[in-house]
Amino acid sequence: MEDLSGNRPASIMQLPDDCLIFIFQRLKSSNDRASFGLTCRRLLHVQNVSRRSLQFDCSFTLLKLSPSYPNLNVNSFHLNRLLARFQHLQSLSLSGCTELPDSGLTPLRSYGSNIQSLYLDGCLKITDHGVSAIAAGCQSLNVISLYRCNITDVGLETLASGCSDLQNVNLTYCLCISDRGLRALSEGCRNLRAIKISHCSGDVTGVGIRGCSPTLIHVDAESCNLDAEGIRGIVSGGGLEYLNIGSVGGGHGPDCFVTIGSGFAQRLKVLNLRLCRSIGNESAAAIARGCPLLQEWNLASCHGVKTPGWQAVGLHCNNLEKLHVNRCQNLCDLGLEALRRGCKKLAVLYIGRGARVTGLAIELFKMQRNSVEMKDEEVMCLAPERAASW
Repeated sequence: MEDLSGNRPASIMQLPDDCLIFIFQRLKSSNDRASFGLTCRRLLHVQNVSRRSLQFDCSFTLLKLSPSYPNLNVNSFHLNRLLARFQHLQSLSLSGCTELPDSGLTPLRSYGSNIQSLYLDGCLKITDHGVSAIAAGCQSLNVISLYRCNITDVGLETLASGCSDLQNVNLTYCLCISDRGLRALSEGCRNLRAIKISHCSGDVTGVGIRGCSPTLIHVDAESCNLDAEGIRGIVSGGGLEYLNIGSVGGGHGPDCFVTIGSGFAQRLKVLNLRLCRSIGNESAAAIARGCPLLQEWNLASCHGVKTPGWQAVGLHCNNLEKLHVNRCQNLCDLGLEALRRGCKKLAVLYIGRGARVTGLAIELFKMQRNSVEMKDEEVMCLAPERAASW
């Protein structure tokens, strides 16, 4: 290789680092990328600064970040060395490291400034002390998943004060949190877009999200102890597009769901009320009228919805594309007729067993709405573009 003058030989090593980084990033073969740093110390440095994600094979997070480190028993020493080497990481997954102690997260205080996504799913020994290291070192954090971690409201308050730019938070099966911690998150993180609190303790009623930012578009709160006030708090921001409150107990009365259709959830596109057996005609009608953009609605096993409720769904849900009515014991021929005459954009009807619908009514539906696919499976279908990025 010669320089532009043609007077003397030139080497690729004379290129500046940004050019070498550009070359490395354009390598398509994983083997080429892995062996790039074996050439010399300078190319090893280029390889290190180019890495943006790190995931371990023990990880069972839903995202697959490549490449990963195989079968490494992660502790504070290992993590310190890795973070010192890869100082430009934007995504780190330690999910599945069930023995990782709070002290293992200490290196994040020094090397976590660039990390935007952190996954700690199933890290059962992580407590509020570990969260304090995250809050101190990861001020750029946008996404955090703490599935089954042993954190409390104190940890959530620390996280909210140190990581105010959080957008996506997964707290599923965090059994020691309450509305107090959720209030700290909703007040301290004004860019919050998605929160998962499914299967949390009975102290999570939803009121902690009251007054949330309009940026909140995705809430998973399945099997939580929600009441009318809590549901009103969840939808209070006005920006919600996805809401899963399936399996809410029946002890709060059917009217607790009316608040969804009270005007705060006009942007709602996906609603899961599966196994909410206390929902009745009034709530179904209020939601049908108050959520005009609804595209998918899961009412499986909602036995309280009877003919007037189905008639309201058929009349008002003009954008509904998918409807789940599996095992709805009070769906009869008149209710199915209302759905057949209405819901003009319906594409899929999950009907299954349990409904009091005759074969003749089903055949009539198929004949007059032959573009609608009728399925037995009970699947909550969520288009990728409607889900928050985790």
